[in-house]
Formats: sequence, C-alpha cells, structure tokens
Amino acid sequence: MSNVQFATAIHILTLLASEGTLSSTDIAGSININAAMVRKSLSVLSREGLVETREGKGGGASLAKPANLILLSDIYKAVNTAPLLGKTNHPDPGCKIGKQINSHLVELYSQADNAIINRLSSMTLAGFCKKFK
Repeated sequence: MSNVQFATAIHILTLLASEGTLSSTDIAGSININAAMVRKSLSVLSREGLVETREGKGGGASLAKPANLILLSDIYKAVNTAPLLGKTNHPDPGCKIGKQINSHLVELYSQADNAIINRLSSMTLAGFCKKFK
C-alpha cells in the first residue's frame, strides 16, 4: 500500500482503545500529523462504525465498540481505497500482452488483497493493543 491510511487508522484506534475519548488534536500529536487529517480519518472510521465522535467541550472520539470486537480486517477494509499492489496501467491494446495484462493484474491484486484480509481477520484490535503494554 503506497499510502499511510491503514497506519493512521490503526494508530488512532489503538490510542482510543488505550486512552478512551481523545480530541483530534491529542490524536494528531501522537501521530505527528495535522489534526485536520485526523478528523478526515475519524470521519471514515465513524462511517464504518468503528468510532463515535462528539463535538464541543468534553467531546472527542472514542471506540464505537469494544476493541476485542474490532478485527484488523475491518480497519483495512474501512480505509483501503486501492489494491495493495497498486493500480493497473494503460498498455497498448494492439500488443498481445498489453491487451490482456490488466485483467490478469486485477485478478492477482484481488488474490493478494484477499490474502491480507484473511490474515487480518484473525487479529483483533485488542490483541494488537497488547503489544504496547
């Protein structure tokens, strides 16, 4: 994956599992990114039912369900917007390889993503959090 969306999301969720309700500013300080980027990630995680957010004084973000019910695959699927191995290209359709390559790459990418999802499906956020004790 060529972006940091998964790393950011799992960092956010690990913090919330560990610390409880936190502001986007507090989370941003731990990750060392802009609070606006944290709010964007929180929006995605909220839409997927992984976090709850409250605005105003005493507000912040918290886990929407216990960490032992959040699979790492849930996090991956929430933030994954492109295949793990990247995008396909625009080959010459007149080439015998070029005219077929993208369909074979899409199949390969799907298999790789499914392998990652299957592995992450056996791991919970609670289990991941134990690494930080």
